[in-house]
Amino acid sequence: MKFGKEFASQMVPEWREAYMNYNYLKTLLKQILIFHRGQIRLPENPVNSPAKAAALKRRVSLFRAFSGLTSRNGNNNSPKKGNEDEVILVSAMQEADEEQGDDVQSYQTVFLRSSEDGGDLELVFFRGLDHEFNKVIHFYKSKVLEVVKQAEELSNQMDALIALRIKVTNPTAAAAVAAAVSSYFNERNTGSNPLEVIQEEQQEKRSDVRKGYKMASLEVLSHVKINAAPETPVSTVKNVFKSLNLDLHFNTREVRNAEEKLKQAFIEFHEKLRFLKNYAFLNQLAFSKIMKKYDKITSRNASDAYMKMVEESYLSQSDEVSKLIERVEAAFVKHFCNGNRHQGMDTLRPKAKRDKHRVTFFVGCLFGFSLALMVAIIVSIHARNLLKSEGRTKYMDTIFPLYSLFGFLVLHMLMYAGNVYFWTRYRVNYSFIFGFKQRTELGFKEVLLLSSGLSVLTLAAVLSNLEMELDPETQSYKAVTELLPLFLVIVVILITICPFDIFYRANRFFLLVCLWHCICAPLYAVTLPDFFLADQFTSQVQLLRNLQFYVCYYGWGDFKTRNAETCKNSEVYDVLFIVIAVIPYWIRALQCIRRLCDGRDSTQALNGLKYFSTIAAVVTRTIYSQKRGTTLKIISASTSSVATIFSTYWDIVMDWGLLCKDSENPWLRDKLILPNKSIYFIAMVLNVILRLAWMQTVLDFHEAPFLHKNALIAIVASLEIIRRGIWNFFRLENEHLNNVGKFRAVKSVPLPFSYEDGYKNL
Repeated sequence: MKFGKEFASQMVPEWREAYMNYNYLKTLLKQILIFHRGQIRLPENPVNSPAKAAALKRRVSLFRAFSGLTSRNGNNNSPKKGNEDEVILVSAMQEADEEQGDDVQSYQTVFLRSSEDGGDLELVFFRGLDHEFNKVIHFYKSKVLEVVKQAEELSNQMDALIALRIKVTNPTAAAAVAAAVSSYFNERNTGSNPLEVIQEEQQEKRSDVRKGYKMASLEVLSHVKINAAPETPVSTVKNVFKSLNLDLHFNTREVRNAEEKLKQAFIEFHEKLRFLKNYAFLNQLAFSKIMKKYDKITSRNASDAYMKMVEESYLSQSDEVSKLIERVEAAFVKHFCNGNRHQGMDTLRPKAKRDKHRVTFFVGCLFGFSLALMVAIIVSIHARNLLKSEGRTKYMDTIFPLYSLFGFLVLHMLMYAGNVYFWTRYRVNYSFIFGFKQRTELGFKEVLLLSSGLSVLTLAAVLSNLEMELDPETQSYKAVTELLPLFLVIVVILITICPFDIFYRANRFFLLVCLWHCICAPLYAVTLPDFFLADQFTSQVQLLRNLQFYVCYYGWGDFKTRNAETCKNSEVYDVLFIVIAVIPYWIRALQCIRRLCDGRDSTQALNGLKYFSTIAAVVTRTIYSQKRGTTLKIISASTSSVATIFSTYWDIVMDWGLLCKDSENPWLRDKLILPNKSIYFIAMVLNVILRLAWMQTVLDFHEAPFLHKNALIAIVASLEIIRRGIWNFFRLENEHLNNVGKFRAVKSVPLPFSYEDGYKNL
């Protein structure tokens, strides 16, 4: 693999813009190479107009003068003058950084051979090289200062945790016990090294207390409170009634909750440190590679002088990150893994997830089985002329809705597998966005494995149903025939809630937690996985209605004779038919209200209004389909039009961030991931068209002479699932670009304690 591709593949996706722009510098070198090979001639006037030529000369002159000034006043790290082989002079100078409020060191390179042929091209190269290096240095230093501040905060949190542990585990001696904790990151104040391993022994009995440890008494507990943000139903209700008690109660539950939060905070902090260490290494390697290419193209020897400057810069000389990594690991192993270093390293440094060949093999086998079963079903239907049989209508009214539920699930999983494939291909960090545990996210092959497995089970049940019904020896077993779909539903549910570590337990548990958060909305704090899952349910209205039919058909209907008239003629069933369709939109509206109350995003008020308009459209149109009437028709048409326009606008402008008139890419947005811009316009058009098809599903408008009503319902519902799959990709692309713009590469974990204002743990 070429270095450029390998360099890009190892970048932290959210920090991509902060890395050295290797491809840009490589393009500049190609221009120099073309000139030296004589494929182009450098004109005397490198620009078309005299005004532009004069402006370019002024910029070059100013750059040379500025470089000469810095070489006289700055710290010269280059070889001595007078050396005939000298190509560049590299100098360092201090510049004021407005963001950090401090002086930072910048570097300028003086190219001494600019008067030679092609020198202007090489001058442009070194100017770009300096810009990239200074960008890398400034970003790295800002991130190092950021992790040092975070380390100080973690130090205070660990002081409180250790004191709380001692208070809870040994309350009788707590008043006389001093918790020997490390000074962690207070090196400036105590002179000790950051992140020394905390000691929890009773130090009053020890006379050989080692130097470098700060003794912190249990007095710290009187200055801290619990960070009990309203994230759970109980805390949310208490917060509403202003009865949320933030004082410590000194019980094991508080210790356990604090340990869990701090453990996760340490894991995320360690990951950020590893990102920084890898960032420094990759950029040093990139500068070395690009300078070697320059020397090879120009037959000069400039890489030694430039790389000497790189090695003496803050990027290479700073060791704060390496020291913090070592001390974080030592503290984590001692306090969260009971000294088991192997366990601690497995948690902090999980092994890279590797593709398993058996997954690929089984995906191929299961898809082959699915195709074979589909062919067998088609042959059975045509061989026995079932499409013209007397039981065709009854079959479509009863059995078809039962099995179409699994068809909707399989299609949705296939769309998600496609999403994962393209997210991975275009380096959209979906694992970080969704908040999956490290190395537990499903790749597209695993999703295909699950979808193909469910497809095989469903098609096998359909074929068995047909065979048992047509075979004279099994025709008498009507109950077994009709119960096959129910057995399949039970199998899927049991696999989903199975507590054993099979069938991707971490992912199943993650799905169930998000589902529970959706059910309990707005009592839980809303995260992206929660509202993302709720959005998926808004596209599965027909699946939810099919579940309702399952309950009615097997609970109150005569499934042995395929009699579903009890369900069709029930007023309760008709009311629930409306309620079931409203539930997903109601959940999303409640989530919007919760996010609005949490103060995260004021636009959630409009988003909630969008879902309320959709609820009005669903209710009015469904009532019209049941009762008919001119007035109801006008009302349902009006509400449907408003909801469709509102939702389409929100999809494209708010969720996808497109239709920005003044952006760098007209009518799209400034930053795009896909190389072909036309795909975005195609996606917008498809979203509008499929959104109109979605109206037919939600509003129950299904009439076609050549298709059964339920078949048309299934087709239109499938189109909505396809629309949702397209929406998923661009929604996460937009979220990823927002993270890139903020250089947000690790999760923000809420800390368990908060200190009193003005209190410092000295």
